[in-house]
Amino acid sequence: MLLEDQRFLHEDLERLEQGISDRVLEDPRQIRDRLNRDHQISGFLNRIQQQSKRLLDIYNDTEGLRTKEIQSISTGDPFDEFYKHLNGIKEFHRRYPNEPVENLERAYKRKAPGEGESATAEIDHMFTGEEAYGRFLDLTRLHEDYLNLPGVQSRRVTYLQYLTIFDHFTPPHCPIKRPEKTTDQYFNYVGNLGEYLEGFLRRTRPLEDLDKTFTSFDQQFDKAWEAKEVPGWGPEVQSAGPAAPITEGTGEGIWCPDCAKEFKNENVYKNHLSGKKHVKATEIRKANTSAANGTTNGGVNGRSAIKASASSTAKNPKERAIAQREWRVRKYASTMETVRSDTRVNVERRQGMTERERQQELDTLFAESAEPSLRPSGAADDDSDSSDNEKIYNPLKLPLAWDGKPIPYWLYKLHGLGVEFPCEICGNFVYMGRRAFDKHFNEARHIYGLKCLGITNTTLFREITVIEDALKLWDKIARDKKKEKTGGENVVQMEDAEGNVMPEKVYYDLQKQGLL
Repeated sequence: MLLEDQRFLHEDLERLEQGISDRVLEDPRQIRDRLNRDHQISGFLNRIQQQSKRLLDIYNDTEGLRTKEIQSISTGDPFDEFYKHLNGIKEFHRRYPNEPVENLERAYKRKAPGEGESATAEIDHMFTGEEAYGRFLDLTRLHEDYLNLPGVQSRRVTYLQYLTIFDHFTPPHCPIKRPEKTTDQYFNYVGNLGEYLEGFLRRTRPLEDLDKTFTSFDQQFDKAWEAKEVPGWGPEVQSAGPAAPITEGTGEGIWCPDCAKEFKNENVYKNHLSGKKHVKATEIRKANTSAANGTTNGGVNGRSAIKASASSTAKNPKERAIAQREWRVRKYASTMETVRSDTRVNVERRQGMTERERQQELDTLFAESAEPSLRPSGAADDDSDSSDNEKIYNPLKLPLAWDGKPIPYWLYKLHGLGVEFPCEICGNFVYMGRRAFDKHFNEARHIYGLKCLGITNTTLFREITVIEDALKLWDKIARDKKKEKTGGENVVQMEDAEGNVMPEKVYYDLQKQGLL
C-alpha cells in the first residue's frame, strides 16, 4: 500500500530527527565517543535524504498508483477493501512466519551501555594506532614511497622532515625535476597521498560538506592551470640564440653545460662524457638550441611554433593530472595545519620513548576509550565525580603529560626540566628547562617586554634577561650608531705632493716620521 509506505516514511523521518537531536545534546569527553556520535549523525542525515527522496517520488505519483489507491478506498465498499488488505497481510505472514517487526522507536534511540550497543566497533576499524582516532596523521608508508622516488633516493629525509615538506613539490624542498614527475611511480605516489588525506578528512569531519570544498579546490586549479600559475608547472623559458660559454658552480672545477654539473676531478669529467646521461643531455641541449635558432631566424613563424609547442605542453593530460593531484595535496594539507603540527610534536615525543612505553601508552588509550562503554549508566556520574576528586600521586612534582599523568623521571632529567631560568623582562616569569628558555626569546611575551623598554631590534638581545643589562646594551648601540654617523661626516681629507688622498691623522703621522 502506497499510503502505508507514505505514513511509514513520515514516521521514519520524525524518528531520525529525534535521534539526531538526542545525540546533538550529548557532549562526550573522549575523542572516540565524539567521532562515534558524529558518524552516527552523518548516517542519519544520509538516511533522511534517501527517505525524503522516496517520499517525494510517492507524492509526485508519476504512474498514478497513489491516485488509484485513494479512489479505490473512497469510492468502493470500505469493508471489502479492508478485508482485502487484511487477507494480504495474513498471506504475507503465513509465507514468512519469522519476519521481525521493525520498531522505529528502538531503531534510532540511544541505547544504554548494558543493552549491547557496538557502534564504536566501526570507529575502531577506521583508524590505525598511530592516528589515535584522528588526532595525528600516519604517513609512514607514504614516507617509504617518497624515499624510493627518482631524485630522492640519494637524500636521507627523516619522517619528521617529511611531515614538513610532503606538500612541497617545488625546489628547494622537492629535489624531483619536472621530467621525473611524469613517471608512473611519482604519479601513483601523489595519487596515494591525495587519497589518504581526503579519506582522513572524511573520517575526521563526517558532518562537514567536504564535497563542496573539494569541488572548489578543483575549480581553483582549473583557473590557475588556464592562467599557467600552477607552482612548478609554468611554461619553461628557453634562451634563444647560439649557446655561449657558461660559468657556473664554484669555479674551482670543470663545468659541464650539458649536464649542468661541476666536476672537481678532470678524469671523472672525461669518463662521464661517454655515459648515457651525458649523451642524452647533449641531444636535448642541441635540440633546444636548434629550436631557439629557428625561432630567431623564422620571425613570426618561429614565434607561432613556440606558442604551439607551449600550448601542446600545457595541454598534456598526464601533466595536468599530476599537477591537479599536487594542487589537491596542498589544499588538503592547508586545511589540516593543526593536525599536522600535533603530529610533528607527537613524533618528537615518541622518539624519546622506549618500545615498552609506547605500548603502554597505546594500551592506556584503548582502555580509557573503552572504559565508558563498560560502565552502567547509573554509575557514570558517580565515577566522573570520583575521578575529578582523585589525587594524582606525584611526590617529585613532575610535569604532567597529555594524558594527565606525570612524565617519566628520566625524561624529566634528560630535558633539564628541573633547572629554572627566570626572565626579568618577561615580568620575572620562570621557564623550566633550557629548551623552553631558548624558545621564549621569539615569543610574544619577551618581545612585548623589550618594546615596553623602547627596544625595537630584538634580535641582538638574545640571552639577556635583566632589564638593566638590556638598557645598557641599547644605549651603547645608540651611542655607537651616533658616533659612526658624526665621525663619517667630520673626516678631513689631506693630499700630499704626489696627489695621494688620506685622512688628516694619517697625513700628520707620516709627516712626523719624515715619510712625506
